[in-house]
Amino acid sequence: MFKIISFSVVFILALIAGGFLVTGCASSFGKLPTKENTDGFKTSKNFDSEKGVFMNRRPTLVEEMRKRTMNFATIKEFLLGGDKDRVPAQSLPEVKPDFAEFLKPSNDLKVAWFGHSTILLNFDGKIVLIDPVLSNSTGPLGIMMKRFQNPVVELADLPKIDAIVISHDHYDHLDMDSIKFFKDKDVPFIVPLGVGAHLTSWGIAAERIQELDWWQSTKVADLELIATPAQHFSGRGMFNQNKSLWASWVIKNDKHRIFFSGDSGYDTHFKDIGEKLGPFDMAFVESGQYNEKWAEVHLLPQESVQAFKDLNAKRYFPIHWGMFSLAFHSWYEPLEKLTAAAEANGMVLVTPKIGEVVSVNDSYLSTRWWNSSVTVQK
Repeated sequence: MFKIISFSVVFILALIAGGFLVTGCASSFGKLPTKENTDGFKTSKNFDSEKGVFMNRRPTLVEEMRKRTMNFATIKEFLLGGDKDRVPAQSLPEVKPDFAEFLKPSNDLKVAWFGHSTILLNFDGKIVLIDPVLSNSTGPLGIMMKRFQNPVVELADLPKIDAIVISHDHYDHLDMDSIKFFKDKDVPFIVPLGVGAHLTSWGIAAERIQELDWWQSTKVADLELIATPAQHFSGRGMFNQNKSLWASWVIKNDKHRIFFSGDSGYDTHFKDIGEKLGPFDMAFVESGQYNEKWAEVHLLPQESVQAFKDLNAKRYFPIHWGMFSLAFHSWYEPLEKLTAAAEANGMVLVTPKIGEVVSVNDSYLSTRWWNSSVTVQK
């Protein structure tokens, strides 16, 4: 929800600034699906053919939320309010990724987190990159979503990627500059319905893009990638809302199985996914940028815990925190609340530092690096 307010403010400022500024940011807004694409969406149960938009299980949920919260008071709170520690006063601890270790053959699933929701996975030698946002800032004009710090890794330093997975088209999950880096690389993109239009407008060949509806799947070598439901919305500007689908993802092979939530409010889909496709070795669950005002589209802390229980996963890996301030809470609050919940519920947390390579096994021990290592802004 909060991202809609941010994007709208930026778009209005661009219009005020004049045509040059609008032209300069136009490409970052991406492109809408063509009529031919839209005609193909009509077979989707998640597409409203009359309105030409995708929808959640409860179709009016986001519209009702917007009516309740899209007001001057909310915008004022964003600009002037919120916790005094929304942004850390110094760089967060990070580890330069050890890609030699990451690529070393192992029976373990390996993962490196680059902040927010950007994840690199090693499934027995098949490398999957999820929601790559590795430019210094994202959003229209490059001014709305500034990272807490520069990316821990350069795109050029990443190992060879076998598949790139996108959860939805919001700027903090679909970054134009990061996508353009892969324009001439031989890597497929696996995305929800409608997201491919953005990618082709940025130079990705259409034959390298596979668009999936919820519960549809595809294979990359021995990996199966399944688009699963989420409760959210899409759009990169004021006039292209919900023209593409949003999704969570299940990725699995014969040895490993993970769930990636993307962005989502709480609903019955978590239990459905757990029952149909679980159990999971690990669930990457949205755990930040929450607020009661937009609880329909982002999990509150207690809902994140319930979602994890619904999913039938062994380990909880928090994502959607630690790199951007898109809500009013302090940057560290999500992990403080989640740690307390883990202790109360016996959950296994996986909380590496940014860039740290983790082998997913029972010997991994989480550390409270956000608590002991960082002095927050006073």
